[in-house]
Amino acid sequence: MRRLINQRPEILTRLLLAASPFFLAFLAYALASQARLAANPNDKLLPGWSTIVDAVNRMTFVPDLRSGDYLLLVDTMVSLERLGIGVGIAMTAGFLIGVLQGLIPYVRATLSNFTNVVSMIPALAILPILFITFGLGETAKIALIVVGIVPFIARDLAQRVEEIPHEQIIKAQTLGASTWQIIIRIVVPQMLPRLIDSVRLSLGPAWLYLIAAEAIAAESGLGYRIFLMRRYLSMDVILPYVAWITFLAFFLDFLLRGLRRVSFGWMYRGHM
Repeated sequence: MRRLINQRPEILTRLLLAASPFFLAFLAYALASQARLAANPNDKLLPGWSTIVDAVNRMTFVPDLRSGDYLLLVDTMVSLERLGIGVGIAMTAGFLIGVLQGLIPYVRATLSNFTNVVSMIPALAILPILFITFGLGETAKIALIVVGIVPFIARDLAQRVEEIPHEQIIKAQTLGASTWQIIIRIVVPQMLPRLIDSVRLSLGPAWLYLIAAEAIAAESGLGYRIFLMRRYLSMDVILPYVAWITFLAFFLDFLLRGLRRVSFGWMYRGHM
């Protein structure tokens, strides 16, 4: 008896199954847009494909009359810079805190409860505090990303450090390894792959914090542009921007998965 859980789709079937939800989503949008435009040709909620294509061309390939910039390019570069700096700082801080908290009992006793409590604070709730403290410039936006994802990375890595077989630590000490040598030679090599996974899982919240900060106080960026266009009900611009953010997030995740596979494939063989 062939059970469903043991059946594996062929490559072509797998590709068709993967593409089907996207096709159904596009089909649903096309039908809904056609119905609304038939009832009201000036409807802005679900613009037609031609309107969306014109907006993408205008934002991507036509210089802005006021600034002379290609708006989609400028917004993308600004947002990616903020995201990169914020995630980079959070990754470094979370890695250091997580490794030390997971390995050294005194650090664990000092920071474990504090990290748990801080991780429960909604990062968006402290955005006004960050704006008051750091002003409306870049620092507050980057700080929101850092504050939002450092506790998650630190807690995740600390837990993974505690799961390292204790025999490895005992053997290293038996051979005369110091705490610093244990960290460098045993803990760090095993935690670097997990760090990549933690960053991957943090990208979604990081994008959320970035878009929220740009929507409130910014003069450029993908979030800024979306909320600026909201004032004019310009769904022909908003929808492509949302799709572009989704593509960027997926592409960054793809790059991180590739980095993990190339650098630490030995650790994930059979799980990719």
